[in-house]
Amino acid sequence: MNSLDLAQACAAAARDAKATDVAIYDLRDSSSLTNFAVVCTATSVPHLRAVVRDVDHRVCEQHGVSPVYAERTPHALWSVLDYIDVMVHVMAGEIREFYRLEDFWEAKNRVEE
Repeated sequence: MNSLDLAQACAAAARDAKATDVAIYDLRDSSSLTNFAVVCTATSVPHLRAVVRDVDHRVCEQHGVSPVYAERTPHALWSVLDYIDVMVHVMAGEIREFYRLEDFWEAKNRVEE
């Protein structure tokens, strides 16, 4: 599975878990850390937990890929699944607005699905 396919699988799983404002960014030309970032919003701490759990389980079940690291601290209102080539950021709305991760990446890098 290539990294774009993995990013799209993660985004689809997040959408199915009812995450909102799901976006994929192609960072291959601008980051040495990862190829793609998936960013999405959860509406509450339980929802954040559910999105992280569902992305992890679905991608593993359907594609046989598990994150090498998972930052599962829902009380911080921001959790990350690190697949090396893809990083999934699940954030509460107020945290996403505060940190504005997407401001670091150019709009042209957003992958249209």
